[in-house]
Amino acid sequence: MRLIFKQRFMTWLASYDIFDEMGNTVYTVESQFAFTRVMHVRGSSGGYLATVKQKALTWRSAFEIYIGPNYEGTIRRVGSIFTPHYEIDFRGWTAVGDFMGFDYSIADAAGNPVAVVSKEIFKLTDTYVIDILDPDDALPALLLVLAIDAEKASES
Repeated sequence: MRLIFKQRFMTWLASYDIFDEMGNTVYTVESQFAFTRVMHVRGSSGGYLATVKQKALTWRSAFEIYIGPNYEGTIRRVGSIFTPHYEIDFRGWTAVGDFMGFDYSIADAAGNPVAVVSKEIFKLTDTYVIDILDPDDALPALLLVLAIDAEKASES
C-alpha cells in the first residue's frame, strides 16, 4: 500500500492530506499549538483516529503517539544534528536511513520491513511517499512518520 503525504500550501501550522495511490484522501492531519504541538489524524469520513502529541518540558523534544485514546509509544531524537537517530518506543519498530533527507525504512522488532519513506523533490510543498507492506500497518506507520517529521521541525 502506498500513502502520499502532502503538506497543505500556505498553512502556519503543519496540516496534511494523505492520499492513496489512486488519489483518494485516506487521512487528514490537523495541527494545533497551545503549549506544545498536537496533531490529530482523521479518517476519510472525518472521524478521529489518532494523535501525535509533543511532550512538554523535556530536554530533547519527544512525541507521544496515541491511537484512539490509548497511549501507544514515544519517539525522541538522540544524537547530534549531524548524526540524527531516534529512540523509538512504539510497537518495537526501528527506523534507519537518511533522516536529514527524509529517506528511511521502518522495520518491526524481528527486523522485517514495515515501510519505506522517501521525500519527493521539486514539489511546492513537502511531499513524502510511504510504501507500506501490510495495509494494517498504514495508520501506525503514518503516525511514526508524523512524529519524526514533527521532531525534525522542532529541532530546526
